Amino acid sequence: MKLKISRTKFTPIARLTFCFVVFTGSTWAQEQKGQPVHYTVTDLGLVGPSPGPLVITNDGLIAESIPVSNAWHAAISFLGQTPIDLAKNGGLGGPNSGTFGVTEFGQAAGEAETEAYNKEDSCGYGTQHVCVAFLWQNGVMRELSLLKDENGMAGRNAVAKGINIRGQVAGVADNTTPDSTCPPYDPPSLQYQRYQFKPVIWTDGEIGQLPTAGIDSKGKAFNDPDGMVFRINDSGLAVGATGTCAGFTGFSYLSALHATLWQNGSVIDLGTLGGIATPPPGSGLGNFGNFAYNVNRWGHVVGTSGTSDGSAHAFLWTPENLIQDVGTVPANGSTPADVASIGLAISDFGDIGGVSFPANPDALPRAFLRPKGGRMVDLNSLVMENTADLYLFTVCSINSRGEIVGLALDTQGNFHGYLATPDNSAADSSAELSADTRSSRFEYAWKVLRDRLGPFRAGWR
Repeated sequence: MKLKISRTKFTPIARLTFCFVVFTGSTWAQEQKGQPVHYTVTDLGLVGPSPGPLVITNDGLIAESIPVSNAWHAAISFLGQTPIDLAKNGGLGGPNSGTFGVTEFGQAAGEAETEAYNKEDSCGYGTQHVCVAFLWQNGVMRELSLLKDENGMAGRNAVAKGINIRGQVAGVADNTTPDSTCPPYDPPSLQYQRYQFKPVIWTDGEIGQLPTAGIDSKGKAFNDPDGMVFRINDSGLAVGATGTCAGFTGFSYLSALHATLWQNGSVIDLGTLGGIATPPPGSGLGNFGNFAYNVNRWGHVVGTSGTSDGSAHAFLWTPENLIQDVGTVPANGSTPADVASIGLAISDFGDIGGVSFPANPDALPRAFLRPKGGRMVDLNSLVMENTADLYLFTVCSINSRGEIVGLALDTQGNFHGYLATPDNSAADSSAELSADTRSSRFEYAWKVLRDRLGPFRAGWR
């Protein structure tokens, strides 16, 4: 049955709210003139196997997951308040689910386990349940269709990674073709993938496969077996990567070779900064690859790419200037400059966020913010002292009001979600806790986390 997307929530009041959000966000951006402000931080709670709060919309809705009994359920909240359990009525039959995208009008998308088993673990919860993509609206979670081959046979798994205001859902789905580029099936090393997986967009519930072959930025043809979409904007521009199969990297099985933009069904290779992105030497982190992680309303893309020396740097790609190196957190006093970074977030006003890595593998990676027209800065240096006791690890999403969500570390070595809210009452830095002080307080927690990850750390990112 064809799934119709409800647009009943596009009311005059909702439209007025959206316009107000955009206006106030624009005012905030103009007043800052590229300079970072200070932030108060709200703890959004523990993060489980699902990667936590990945999106905050312009009206403050957050896509997240919440612990329920011995499982995790997909959820959305308004600025972290009173989360709505999207799977409270049983979800799609399995124990776990996670929300990866939400719109200003409350439609949400993500992954959910079913009650069936298939000896794979595409959802990443370690249960080997079948994993499917879902769309949630009007209180109901619905499974989205799987890819089918010419004989009508369906693939085994799918995951929704993003959703836009038109109700288009984007992500990744298995087909029925065994993938010769995958490492041997080996559950102890978290290698479950056996079939090719393709970038897809669901429109009105119908799945459409996107190409993984094209011409790269140097004019050379490529034909990759695998790929995935990570985000889709309101115009239907989708971003992600194509490449080959790898061991589990923490959120996918993709060894990303080409950071990719899909426009009207055509693949556009975004180019590189000189190589294939690899993690800092000695860090033990898994392969980064060249990957586009986010796109704003203007078609400006952020991600990570390899440089000529093989390191990973965040990039910004625009249609006018193509790929540009965003760099890393610069040196500050006795603290040397970082050596690698990943761009994960970009607002409609051009503010960029992500994670930056020091050269010392024992030092904590840190969430970074680069306001449009400003310099990259460790977000921890902008956190007000009387706020949640967390170390900010990543910036995953920035809305037009400057509100930020991402992952943080507590003093016991556990991941939490956080919400960072601009605090315009702080006229100077006298109230902030220095980034060096905050980092030193969490060094033991970072060691605990790395030890806990153990063998999984080789594939973690």
